Order: sequence, then structure tokens, then C-alpha cells
Amino acid sequence: MDSQENIFSADIKLLESQIEEKLDLIQQENELEKVQEYKKEIADIITKKAQIAGELSPAGSYIKQLIDERATYLNQIENSSEEVYAPTSGIVSYRIDGLEKVLLPGDFSYLNMEFLENLNLKTGQIVASSNEMGKIINNFNCYIVVNLNSESAKVAEVGDSVTIRLSTLDEVDAEIVYIADEKDESKLIVFKINSCVEKLTSYRKISVDVIWWQDTGLRVPNEAIFYENDIAYVTRTKGGYLDKIWVKILRTNGDYSIVENYTTNELKELGIEETSSKKNISIYDEVLVK
Repeated sequence: MDSQENIFSADIKLLESQIEEKLDLIQQENELEKVQEYKKEIADIITKKAQIAGELSPAGSYIKQLIDERATYLNQIENSSEEVYAPTSGIVSYRIDGLEKVLLPGDFSYLNMEFLENLNLKTGQIVASSNEMGKIINNFNCYIVVNLNSESAKVAEVGDSVTIRLSTLDEVDAEIVYIADEKDESKLIVFKINSCVEKLTSYRKISVDVIWWQDTGLRVPNEAIFYENDIAYVTRTKGGYLDKIWVKILRTNGDYSIVENYTTNELKELGIEETSSKKNISIYDEVLVK
């Protein structure tokens, strides 16, 4: 055998190892598109092998054997493939963690914090992909269970709408679909969302912020707000001078209020005439407290 035949022989062995590698990948694959891709690659490799072999053998002496090999490989592919038809249409997901029949939507009465804590889920842990099982996602609804102890949570009702800030920093609209009392007087609340769901399918437990209301303004301690004729004001201290600044209260809770400045026309409507240039409160101003 001359050196050229040795090179061709090595090439054939390399191609045969590539075929075996592709067959092993097919055995582990459960996506039809990937299987079809591997089948095409095997066919291309066999064609290359036939071209090399044709140069090593008399015309037609080795081609039939390669054709038979190709048929054998294709039969292996077909025999190792299984087509599964789902009873419902949707998006196929191979992220399976065994909780698909435990965490069920619909009737949430089985949920409580003890039950959820016993699942031993870690925040941000990615659900692994399975090579053997899959599931069909047939809608874009996602349910998020949160344990809260805030005043807003305690007065919340089923059907209320809020905003949830996801760990991806996306803010999505959410609807309360279930509320339950916990032993420590906190609330277990189930929110339903249908936006950005595709970003959550890899997780079982995430961090979220529940935004009960949104107003834009300055946050001022309630101890810094005074009243005159039922109109709120703050006393700003700046450069040794004290200025009374009227403020409009947008929202308040037990500790803070969100305020903004009145316009000149609004002050006139309230019967307040500024004796000098109108003063406004701004961020980082210092104010007196009671």
C-alpha cells in the first residue's frame, strides 16, 4: 500500500468515527429538528467516505458496500427514534423538576408557607433540562406565590391589580387570584401574570418586589409635615433661614408621605398669596421635624 492509500485509509477511519459520534448524539436527543440535522450530517459524511473509497477500489467494487452501510445507519436512526404526540398543542419545554404534578394552578387552597418551605427550593436555581421527559405549555399565565406582612397586603383583596418587579427588573401587571392567612398573621398571596413569562420558565423560586401603588414625588417623614388651615407644609432650613413651603400630599403611610410642590395657581385657589418669589422643596433639602 502506498502513502496515498494510507492517507485515504486514515480519512475513512476518521469519517467512520464521526458517524459513530453522530449516532451516539441521536440516541441522547429528543428534539426532532436536531435528529433531522444529525441525519443530514451522517448522509454527508457517508458521501465523503464513498468518494474516498472509490479512489481506493476498482470501479463499483466498494460502492455497493457503502450503500448498504448507509442503509444500515439510517435504519439505526429510525429504530432509535420515537415520535410522541401530545394530547394538546403548545410550546414544548424539557425543563422538568418533578414538581409539575405538585404545584398545580386552579385551586390554591393546598398552599401555605410550611408546604412551600418543605420543597427546599433555592432562589434563582435553574431547572435542569431532561433528555427523557418534556411538558407542554399551552398558555402564557404564570402564578407567583408571595408571603407578605405589610399593611397593603393585609387589606388586599382577590381581584386587585398591582405591579410586580421581577428579578429581571421587568415590571409587569399582576392580578391577585388567591389570599390565605398564615399562622403568624402574614398573608400568602398568589399573583397571576401573563407578561415576561418566557423569562421565568427556567426557575421555580425567584425574588420579586410587589408595588402596591406608584406616585412620583419626594419622600418626607410624617414628623416633618405641619398643617395650617388643613393645608400641609414643611419648614425648610437653609443657610440659617427657615422657609415655610406648602406641599401637596400624594400618598401617605404610617412613616412617610410622598409630596410635591404646589403650582402658583394652585396656591391662589387655596387662598394663599406668596409675598415673595415662590419657594419649592427639592431633593436633599433639610426640613425640621416635630
